[in-house]
Amino acid sequence: MSLFEKVEAEVEIKASAKRFHEVNSKRVAEVPKLSPNFIQSVDLLEGEWGKEGSVMCWYFVFDGKAVMSKEVIETIDDKNHLVTFKVIGGILKEMYKSFKFIIQATPKGDGSLVHWTLEYEKLNADDPDASSMLQFAVGQSKDIDAHLALE
Repeated sequence: MSLFEKVEAEVEIKASAKRFHEVNSKRVAEVPKLSPNFIQSVDLLEGEWGKEGSVMCWYFVFDGKAVMSKEVIETIDDKNHLVTFKVIGGILKEMYKSFKFIIQATPKGDGSLVHWTLEYEKLNADDPDASSMLQFAVGQSKDIDAHLALE
């Protein structure tokens, strides 16, 4: 039995695909300000903000606990408004053998559709799936969208 799994969700937002993508790629340092209900802070450890290969630590409250996730930006595709973060340390690395966030924004009307894909490998077959992290990501998207509307 394979321990590789994937969960996906879409959320419709008012912000353009380009603006939402820029927040998740070029403006990552601003995410705590744009999503204060979900992300407390983010620190750049290696590289430059908004560049592939950059390593950062995200600090947030998940399932009632203050946690950290150390991630590297694997892919930034400006043409397709797609960014991939690979988890390399922290809470998700403790819970899963591997974990990736893939975020893609697609234009839809005046706004966009944000597609989240979480790809991961469980440590054990009976470990929980990543649905609670997926709901966190969807909520964060809505939080960012609300703050972008104020800019």
